[in-house]
Amino acid sequence: MLTLYFAPGTCSRASLIALEESGLPFEAKRIDTASGEQRSEAYLKINAKGRVPALATEKGVLTETPAILAYIAAIAPSAALAPLDDPFEFARLQAFNSYICSTVHVNHAHGRRGARWADDPAAHEAMKAKVPETMAESFALIEDGMFAGPWVMGERYSVADPYLFVMTGWLPSDDVDPARFPRVADHYARMLERPAVQRALAREKA
Repeated sequence: MLTLYFAPGTCSRASLIALEESGLPFEAKRIDTASGEQRSEAYLKINAKGRVPALATEKGVLTETPAILAYIAAIAPSAALAPLDDPFEFARLQAFNSYICSTVHVNHAHGRRGARWADDPAAHEAMKAKVPETMAESFALIEDGMFAGPWVMGERYSVADPYLFVMTGWLPSDDVDPARFPRVADHYARMLERPAVQRALAREKA
């Protein structure tokens, strides 16, 4: 049985949606990040990074969203969540998810986790002030150059779609209007209609 350690509203939502899409049996365990549970001794034994998501498998624990998404797609091939039969297309999917992980998520984090990069409170404020610009730049690139449509990879839904969905959902809190990116905004609306997304959001609220 797979066990996903998640926290509502975080990037772990992408993995939760992917598991709901996969049809695989799994257990979802909520981590209370508001109380600092992610830094507890018990959780650090699961994920020494002290972050979510973490996916416990029979072979060990996986961390980092792109890795977890790729793993879910690979062990549930019938769900067709990644172009596993085409190495180039799979690499293109990985490139998209890597950009979300290494750039978009980091842009967002500068508005909330400035202490990871600097100790000076003035530097933290400067980072926060930059977030609307960097998030908008990233989404302009996604809208105009990376998003194939109607899904991220084109006609086929994939594990890139829940990852983009999560980041799009963060835009208002970053003072960026999603309506500036019509194709991405339409994608977000269509994601909300998917039963797997609705089940994942319900799990977060439970």
